[in-house]
Amino acid sequence: MNRNATATRSSKRKAQGSPDQAPPLKRAVNGRPAVDDADYVEDGYEYDYDELEAPEADLHPVMYIGTPGSLGEWQDTIQNVVRNVVAIRFCQTCSFDTEPALTSEASGFVVDAERGYIMTNRHVVGAGPFWGHCVFDNHEEVDCYPVYRDPVHDFGILRYDPKAIKYMTVTGLEIKPEQAQVGVEIRVVGNDAGEKLSILSGIISRLDRNAPEYGDGYSDFNTCYYQANASASGGSSGSPVVSKDGSAVALQAGGRSDGASTDYFLPLDRPLRALQCIQQGKPVTRGDIQCQFLLKPFEECRRLGLTSEWEAAIRKEFPAETNMLAAEIILPQGPSHKKIEEGDLLIKVNDQLITQFLRLDDILDSNVGKPIKILLQRGGQDVEVEIVVGDLHAITPDRFVTVAGGSFHNLSYQQARLYGVAVQGLYVCEAAGSFRFESPDNGWIIQTIDHKPVPDLDNFVEVMRGIPDKARVVVTYKHLRDLHTLNTTIVYIDRHWSSKMKLAVRNDESGLWDFSDLGEPLPPIPPKRKSAAFIELDHVPDPGIAELVHSFVYINCAMPVKLDGFPKSRRGGMGLVIDAEKGLVLISRAIVPYDLCDITVTIADSIIVEGKVIFLHPLQNYAIVQYDPLLVDADVKSARLSSEYLKQGAKTHFLGHNRIGKVVHGSTTVTEITAVAIPANSAAPRYRAINVDAITIDSNLGSTCNSGVLTAPDGTVQALWLSYLGERSPCSQRDEEYYLGLGTPTLLPVLSAIQKGETPSLRILSVELRSIAMTQASVMGVSDEWIKKVTEANRSHHQLFMVSKRTFERVNQPVSLLEGDIVLTLNGKVCTTISDFDVMYTNEVLDAVVVRKCEEMELQLPTVSTDDTETDHAVSFCGAIFHRPHQAVRQQISKLHSEVYVSSRIRGSPANQYGVAPTNFITAVNGYPTPDLDAFIQEIRKIPDNTCRLTLLLSYSSTQAANTKADFRMKAVTFDSVPWMITMKKNDHYFPTMEWIKDSKEACGWRRVTYEGKDVLQGESTDGVPASAEDAEME
Repeated sequence: MNRNATATRSSKRKAQGSPDQAPPLKRAVNGRPAVDDADYVEDGYEYDYDELEAPEADLHPVMYIGTPGSLGEWQDTIQNVVRNVVAIRFCQTCSFDTEPALTSEASGFVVDAERGYIMTNRHVVGAGPFWGHCVFDNHEEVDCYPVYRDPVHDFGILRYDPKAIKYMTVTGLEIKPEQAQVGVEIRVVGNDAGEKLSILSGIISRLDRNAPEYGDGYSDFNTCYYQANASASGGSSGSPVVSKDGSAVALQAGGRSDGASTDYFLPLDRPLRALQCIQQGKPVTRGDIQCQFLLKPFEECRRLGLTSEWEAAIRKEFPAETNMLAAEIILPQGPSHKKIEEGDLLIKVNDQLITQFLRLDDILDSNVGKPIKILLQRGGQDVEVEIVVGDLHAITPDRFVTVAGGSFHNLSYQQARLYGVAVQGLYVCEAAGSFRFESPDNGWIIQTIDHKPVPDLDNFVEVMRGIPDKARVVVTYKHLRDLHTLNTTIVYIDRHWSSKMKLAVRNDESGLWDFSDLGEPLPPIPPKRKSAAFIELDHVPDPGIAELVHSFVYINCAMPVKLDGFPKSRRGGMGLVIDAEKGLVLISRAIVPYDLCDITVTIADSIIVEGKVIFLHPLQNYAIVQYDPLLVDADVKSARLSSEYLKQGAKTHFLGHNRIGKVVHGSTTVTEITAVAIPANSAAPRYRAINVDAITIDSNLGSTCNSGVLTAPDGTVQALWLSYLGERSPCSQRDEEYYLGLGTPTLLPVLSAIQKGETPSLRILSVELRSIAMTQASVMGVSDEWIKKVTEANRSHHQLFMVSKRTFERVNQPVSLLEGDIVLTLNGKVCTTISDFDVMYTNEVLDAVVVRKCEEMELQLPTVSTDDTETDHAVSFCGAIFHRPHQAVRQQISKLHSEVYVSSRIRGSPANQYGVAPTNFITAVNGYPTPDLDAFIQEIRKIPDNTCRLTLLLSYSSTQAANTKADFRMKAVTFDSVPWMITMKKNDHYFPTMEWIKDSKEACGWRRVTYEGKDVLQGESTDGVPASAEDAEME
């Protein structure tokens, strides 16, 4: 089941072992961090649905796949069937139980045209929130909502408004499970391989296959499956398997892909019973004894202890049967615990001989809450037990709580069966925000929070209500695959960015999940002054270097919203205290990329205080953070920064933090000082240092430590060792990271201004420069006289700098520098190092001599203010984050198509479903131009919400439905300047429209505005699933 990453069309999972063998239990972790457009393959089998990155440009015509002789016989049947088959395009809007948030497509078929019921798979409907629509054969589209998803078996029922279908007669398919027989010719009619409709032929070869095991996600069990060779592929999940008279005899569910064209179909006996209950307005009772049975052939049953007497009796009663039911997994503390054992053979239930799942299901579903008598054979001995049948719906979660960025529900029967554990415990279905543990895996079970046990969701809510905002609490937890290990961590509870604790409850009447607010957070406890002592570095020979540890602090940065294309939501690294009296700390911008974040500063490994961002350098890869020094009683010292530039070959000392956070030291030599040249990446533009010198050293410490300093023997800091975020690899989808030095003389002007209480107002040349050798400069028109001046000005580096890229600026200014220009001097000084360009930071106009197209020119170069460089306004709409194109975008693009730029999107959102991709520009909504965010907000607020409740939808007339239609158009332009049109639907229920606005009056520095129809709310909405954009991997 390829559900954790985007699947390639028609990919299938490879089956393992013989189908006759019992499917082995899977112990892989449930879920993994996924990167958009990555392939992910698991053991086992595959569900036949396609995950979507963008809607198809056009729906394809019917595709017939079969033998020529069979087409005529089936023609009339197929014509009737295709009118009742639909393509389902849907979002599972958040992670829940075994399913991650995803966007996909599948198939279904109408089983009640009058009421609008559609049969499809349970793994399509999902266990959690669902939002989707279906497309009929004549391309009419209608919204659909879940009314039932089976707790165990792979079927679910959707509902649509029959009045919305105007141009085609839909009659519905009759369900006749009794027609499924070995040798029966069948057709699988559905959305195969992304086609709108395909017809695949096959012959049923088996009726007694055990349910396939799909790995670490959802799997069906306690039922048999049919087997045929229909060669179905992605997108055919939920397709009807029809006989020659047009009746549905089974439901397509999965298949193999190891060269065998084998498919697996779910029998329709239990789906038919559920449909009839729903049609009659009765509850669909489901019983279970928390024991998984498997079909075992008689020869294996004999080895398990089946006596010849019972074999004879069973063969006499059921002459065609070749299997019996054997107990495979018994869950601890369940109804069968200590009554049934693994390997027990099921003989009778309530005095009836049982060999098939169908009869067992019927008895269990009819006796919920009642005792049943079970006769077993255990090692040749008869064992009779009485077991009370449990309610299967009671152990299937229908609610979840979102708080502090994470989502939680009670452990499900599905997960418990998969790992063979008791159906109890608090399951983390979205390990994000405060509850993003050290490992990004899913499958965590919380044991205690703040030293209080949380055995279930109700206890968890009560414990969380008592924890104030910004508190640090101890959390213990285990993983379902390793319940022997108790993990302990300390989490920072965020109730300011994620202020509400929301309860979401499934509502099968409306088809939605209803959200409610469980109460406001407790205010944070005022911080108190604390004392601590720094470690002593005994192994460092020079006392001055050892003293530097008093200037080292650790910075943690958590980002609740993904802005500026930054790939991570949490980073950490060492910072250097540059003013202990004012609490000023310098840190890499690869750690603190923007100021919509939570900053914590750890001092002497003991004191944790809050910090805030007070400065972000636009080019040189550093930020300055400030904490309150009055809260710190420790010998924190300001680092002494050198005003002398390091030179190539200079001896120096490295002192920094390695990857496990330990302070390490070593003597080293500067190997090179050159302009940083990190490749740009148009696929994921994010902050990138340019126009600054980078220092490299000959020590291995440089490649293993992401933060530190280069220092003289007396402890004077000569350079900072920083991490630099690099390009994203197109192959591995990992983000490269470089560790380089930044000379301290470059920092001094900015630091001096900040220490004086001033806000630096820098100016820059809107270009990216790269060094060129004298041979290249000579060919490009630099005279021998200038080459001689360069060699005299800098005897160690004979180089000049050429404009490699111009930054697109918002302000109207004359074009001064062009790509290919070689800068000779600025304000009369020959520019042979990148630091010679630092003069731009403090001058509005620079006198320059440049060579352009082999001609020497004197220019006056205007600089641009950086006061408006950083992102200060963002909009969340339909699961995507929009803001002005940030500096990295403008550095790489030659034309801004709009000031509305897509920065990121959320898994399982409308933006994900309809292809609103990061790096796109939105130029218009419904034909109205959107040159900026204000115009964009104005237009999107006019769009009605698509999440009409099912109970209201079915009462609308077709005219009313048309008037409330929420389809809209967005004109987009890709990063490569290709325009295209996006048609999509709005969903405010799961993805409310919000603004994030920078505001210094707010405690967090930002305020939030939520739009609900015509209402404007200050703060967070009660509706909405947690926003969980996946982190990209980093090298």
